[in-house]
Amino acid sequence: MSNVEEIFGSMVFNDDVMRQKLPKETYKSLHKTIDEGKELDLTVANIVANAMKDWAIEKGATHFTHWFQPMTGITAEKHDSFITPIDGGSVIMEFSGKELIKGEPDASSFPSGGLRATFEARGYTAWDPTSYAFIKDDTLCIPTAFCSYGGEALDKKTPLLRSMEAVSRQAVRVLKLFGTETSKVISTVGPEQEYFLVDKKLYDKRKDLVFTGRTLFGARAPKGQELDDHYFGALKPRVKAFMKELNEELWRLGVLAKTEHNEAAPAQHELAPIFTSTNIATDHNQLTMETMKKVAARHGLVCLLHEKPFDGVNGSGKHNNWSLSTKEGVNLLEPGDTPRDNAQFLTFLAAVIAAVDEYQDLLRVSVASASNDCRLGGYEAPPAIISMFLGDELTEILASVVYETNYDQHKKTVMEIGVDVLPKFPKDTTDRNRTSPFAFTGNKFEFRSLGSSNSVSGPNITLNTIVAEELSKIADRLEADLAAGEDFNKSVAKVVREFINAHKRIIYNGNNYSKEWIREAEKRGLLNLRTTPDALPYFTAEKNLALYEKHHIFTRTEMKSRNEIHYESYCKRVTIEARTMADMAKKEILPAVMKYLREIAETAAAVEHFGADISVETELIGQLSDRTKQLNDAIKSLETIIEDSRSVRQRGYSELSFYIRDKMIPAMASLRRIVDDLECRVAKEYWPMPTYSDLLFNI
Repeated sequence: MSNVEEIFGSMVFNDDVMRQKLPKETYKSLHKTIDEGKELDLTVANIVANAMKDWAIEKGATHFTHWFQPMTGITAEKHDSFITPIDGGSVIMEFSGKELIKGEPDASSFPSGGLRATFEARGYTAWDPTSYAFIKDDTLCIPTAFCSYGGEALDKKTPLLRSMEAVSRQAVRVLKLFGTETSKVISTVGPEQEYFLVDKKLYDKRKDLVFTGRTLFGARAPKGQELDDHYFGALKPRVKAFMKELNEELWRLGVLAKTEHNEAAPAQHELAPIFTSTNIATDHNQLTMETMKKVAARHGLVCLLHEKPFDGVNGSGKHNNWSLSTKEGVNLLEPGDTPRDNAQFLTFLAAVIAAVDEYQDLLRVSVASASNDCRLGGYEAPPAIISMFLGDELTEILASVVYETNYDQHKKTVMEIGVDVLPKFPKDTTDRNRTSPFAFTGNKFEFRSLGSSNSVSGPNITLNTIVAEELSKIADRLEADLAAGEDFNKSVAKVVREFINAHKRIIYNGNNYSKEWIREAEKRGLLNLRTTPDALPYFTAEKNLALYEKHHIFTRTEMKSRNEIHYESYCKRVTIEARTMADMAKKEILPAVMKYLREIAETAAAVEHFGADISVETELIGQLSDRTKQLNDAIKSLETIIEDSRSVRQRGYSELSFYIRDKMIPAMASLRRIVDDLECRVAKEYWPMPTYSDLLFNI
């Protein structure tokens, strides 16, 4: 392996490179743009562009691209070379400030939710100087925002940057009241990434994996994850080789890849980074997912990022570790040694509690997708009900605040392990709760409901915005009390008490997987939005439209268009799955079963000719014949539903989403049950595709 310190960030035009390559005044001017949001002068942009081009060419780059994140969930890029023709038929390598700052990709071919018609093609990409440019595949990639000709955001970066400004603005207001002077508060994120690896040759033999990223059929293997022997187990050589190359690729791109291990399910793994600013973390997570797929291909593997690629074993999530820090690096969610006496911490905690309770619908919408519906609510992921875990100590502290009682502070006790040679260490005052959707984990919150293929942008736009709203309410209250001459400490105590008391129903430290919690949540009035069609209508509720509009995250038009995109994506993805199922069942599985049935019938005739007993063959023929009829009927039923969905589509994607939820998905489940049963009855050499035993245990 290369020296990590040498290769880390070697393909990134980062602050160290800028300091070396740019004139001192240019560097200062650029930092004013980055730190204070000042407009970048074109003269400065030209100098930066030229230095960026020279550096990129030194690294072997020949092209540049504005790298952006449209509403497809993946990234987009259009490459242009640095070459410029000159007299005499030669070329020079040029890159101007204008080309750095702005690009003009076609905006009509990306999802816009009706914002752009096909004939309205113009769109713009705008350089985001807060996220460093980098080189990927011999191309200089410039992180950019993407908007329409009319200025509407068509991407995931623009509203994220807006939300970061919103939460910073309100947090700075609150901090100023506590006497903490800072010019900026930064939302930070560390997104853990789960994924599966399967053999490429086996993958290519499964149309469902190729077209949808998950297995639409598949009986469970004799062994799954029940022995808990894969989690944190020793890495197989092929997987270790993949991870080694993945780390090197990510480190060159400046991605802070830190932790790697086997996850709970066979063939499942996880990568976790050190957390950084939300904007950069989002860019890095998109790079991570893309790089995983490319590196896997070099090792004869395929990286599956679908939330539920295999039935009967855990699916894959993405844990979003979110916090707030001042520009100077002070974590605002750090309780300190005596959290009961830390009024500033309790104030920010109260804001988060209120935000999660008041906008539980938006948090649920932010993780809603057809693929995540396959995972949420199982005994492997948080339920669709949003709640918060704080742990016993913080919960007791909040109770003492609400009821104005004394708090008997817990002291950290020493863990006695019982083996003399092992060191003693202090016991944490609170446990962890892996069943909670939104858990406090010491100095940050872990939002565990994200799906593995999700961009982390949406959930963090939501988190930043809803916390900004509650902080603005707190700042308004405290500022008004100060203006009225009230004692600040008493005012803080009163506000924190009121916020916690009003929103304490969202706090739950128990087992979120239990049926008892579902009943308890209903008593508390918490939402249980089980599917994406259940959740999406809440996005454009009046209170949510007003929220995003107030903080300048989205216009109402942008929100409604995004909701349309979500509905459309849900409908198209499930319909592709349904078509794939029908195609596989009719063209591969049904002929295979009939071929096996014919083989048994011929065997029975041959055995009977010699006067031997054929009761086994007769019974098997009867069973297979019955199930073949059921299979054929189920295929016809699903095909009819797919065809009928065309007319429902004419009434809009919203109505179609409920038709798909209520008709198409149950028909798909019925077809799968029949096929999976047949897989267990048909001889392996007749089955037309690799099984779970092949896919999960052959790396």
